[in-house]
Amino acid sequence: MTDSVTISEVAPRDGLQSIGPFVPTERKIEMVRALHAAGLRRMEVGSFVSPRHVPQMADTAEVLKAAKALPGLECTVLVPNRKGFDLAMAAGADRLGFFMSVTEAHNKANLNRSRAESLAELSELVREGAAVGVAMRFNLSCAFHCPFEGVVPQAAALEMVGRAAALDPGMEIGIADTTGNAAPDQVAEVFRQALARHGNPLAYHGHDTYGLGVANALAAFEAGCRVFDGAAGGLGGCPFAPGATGNTATEDLVWMFHRMGVATGIDWTRLLVAADLCAAVPGGTPGGRMRGVPAARAA
Repeated sequence: MTDSVTISEVAPRDGLQSIGPFVPTERKIEMVRALHAAGLRRMEVGSFVSPRHVPQMADTAEVLKAAKALPGLECTVLVPNRKGFDLAMAAGADRLGFFMSVTEAHNKANLNRSRAESLAELSELVREGAAVGVAMRFNLSCAFHCPFEGVVPQAAALEMVGRAAALDPGMEIGIADTTGNAAPDQVAEVFRQALARHGNPLAYHGHDTYGLGVANALAAFEAGCRVFDGAAGGLGGCPFAPGATGNTATEDLVWMFHRMGVATGIDWTRLLVAADLCAAVPGGTPGGRMRGVPAARAA
């Protein structure tokens, strides 16, 4: 197989946001540098959200400044609203990651507003971002399963993808399995239909709560997706999605793609060093499989 994928590293943001003890800024920057040394060139380094609700992200501006000094690294920050947008633009983020939920219940729990309210504000921010030429991604949380509403009908997920696609035909849309409870056939069908209906590039964001993180990523790949989120060391979890655990480990995704002959641009040995560093963050709950396989570590 001759193909390539882009891995977007999310450990510095999604990997840390649920951890109780504040991770020192210097440790976050160390993670970013180690991941960059492994060849990762796209990374979520933080989010401009309320430090009262997500205190772990209070130092995003400092982490972003250090990350932007690394050659060739595209730095993404998540923004939920106007305030976050203004802060991200002032800080010089390379890509803005807007986000809202497919389900009403999770959107209210996560953002304290209705889907209609989120979409109205984010629509205006997308227009402003497009006008100044900043790269953007529109993330849709709980596209397959919601901790409050259960399994999400495919029609509901595709409707929200369509609304996001209508805002900007070139904007990347991230379709997220926030709880890790998606099924591969469900993921494959949503991506197949979304890619057939819209010209937008798509990305897959998965969690490994039920052990299906790699299987679901493969389903998205086979449907045509070529951008995947991963968290080194399997860190992660959503503070507003009860029961959700870590993101699919970057090293598990990279091993799978390399085993399939799909290029990632990532150095395996250096990735393991970075993954070990991320997994050892105080207060974190690491996951993933490949760090624990002796033969893989010796590869």
